[in-house]
Amino acid sequence: MSISLNTKLLIKGGKVVNDDQSFYADVYVEDGIIKQVGNNLTVPNDVHIIDATGKLVMPGGIDTHTHMQYPCMGTIAVDDFYTGTRAALAGGTTMIIDFVLDKKGVSLLEAYHKWRSWADPQVCCDYSLHVVITWWSDQVKEEMSSLVADHGVNSFKMFMAYKDRLMLEDDELYQAYVHIRKTGALAQMHAENGAVIYYEQKRMHDLGILGPEGHELCRGPDVESEAVTRCIMIANIVNCPVYIVHCMTIPSADAISRARREGKVVFGEPISASFTNDTERCWHKCWRHAAGHIVGPPNRYDHGVTPEHLIKLLANGDLECTGSDNTSHNGAEKAAGKDDFSKIPNGVNGVEDRMSVFWEKGVASGWMDENRFVAVTSTNAAKVFNLYPRKGIIAVGSDADIVIWDPEATRTISAKTHHQAVDFNIFEGMVCHGVTVCTISRGKVVYQNGKFNVTPGHGKFIPRKPFAPYVYNRVLKRETSRKPIPVQREPYDATKALYICRLVCKH
Repeated sequence: MSISLNTKLLIKGGKVVNDDQSFYADVYVEDGIIKQVGNNLTVPNDVHIIDATGKLVMPGGIDTHTHMQYPCMGTIAVDDFYTGTRAALAGGTTMIIDFVLDKKGVSLLEAYHKWRSWADPQVCCDYSLHVVITWWSDQVKEEMSSLVADHGVNSFKMFMAYKDRLMLEDDELYQAYVHIRKTGALAQMHAENGAVIYYEQKRMHDLGILGPEGHELCRGPDVESEAVTRCIMIANIVNCPVYIVHCMTIPSADAISRARREGKVVFGEPISASFTNDTERCWHKCWRHAAGHIVGPPNRYDHGVTPEHLIKLLANGDLECTGSDNTSHNGAEKAAGKDDFSKIPNGVNGVEDRMSVFWEKGVASGWMDENRFVAVTSTNAAKVFNLYPRKGIIAVGSDADIVIWDPEATRTISAKTHHQAVDFNIFEGMVCHGVTVCTISRGKVVYQNGKFNVTPGHGKFIPRKPFAPYVYNRVLKRETSRKPIPVQREPYDATKALYICRLVCKH
């Protein structure tokens, strides 16, 4: 079937899958919006029909964590906002949330507008932006307020790692949390103990360990879990919701799980790289292969124990959303660190393969059902970042961002066949059940049966309002119900106090 150019679409015969239920229904789309969901629909004569018999009709994926054309360690990620978002559509993702991440001292507003100027002319799917705080001052506070009030930003990321480059100290984190809570935004955290990593890197160098394995050796699981626990503690004290990006270890995932069960408002995000089949990763004998897996925090060399643990927590609700942390670098860029692992540009692919990887590891492996899959790849992200119900659901009035999914089909992931610009794929050779048959973005069929029909700029920036109900309903209640109250005492009288003290001593 050829790709439709019609703005009126009828998706017929499929099973609609939302996060809370699945049901057989037709879906009628007009002018980019879902107009009807049901059976025996009355539609115009000029509608284009898409046969979804035997397929699942799901909300398009929302990738919560990407870095398109990100300037990193003297290089620029090879997947820009065009190739990256185009590849996302092929994988069933219809929206990304990228990061504005500039150097210390650069105006947040200036950086925001720079990223918008890169993205707006290129994006093939809808997008939004998190903004990273790499320094702290009154100017930063004012610009954060402006970003929330005037520019549709409701999430700010900070780093506890990368000493002297991106890292904030605990006192700065505390102040940032207070202001984020005040603006109704969400705090995001790259949680690793930056001071420990800094000195462990020096120790690896002294030991003559300069290959990619040094990256993991200086970042043990406790380096991540300690930071996770510390950032949750600080955020909880000031009643600020916090979102831990790229949760990669069992101890850090368990720390998030424990905090949630204690009632703390915290969210955890594993990424697709957490579930790679290659257990050797940065220990591989081939330097290029090992360097291709460098990401921070690193994958764990434990023969699949960590991936299975993470998928279980994702399935049972202890972890919330899924991203790709897509920051792709070719071999030539990675080679900047051929003699020193600390100079290898961090980052892996994943924006195209995220949906298939999570289906294979979650649904095809029996850990979660199709509804939970929709929740962790789309709906939860829409709720956490205040996009719901515009995004993340097949319902009347929602944006027509839809993926038609074949749960029985398989595909083998390879750098030779993927649509990304990067020359390496961390999922190379992985066979995935669950394949995107058709992707609809803004009511237009943009990818179908392996063919694209999309141009740069098709996607749009989606502003997000603060105080997301899914995040802030509990936070706002606690503001009043748990507010500390001073003890009411009579004025202190030193003479009277001394008299009472003597009486007590006598008895």
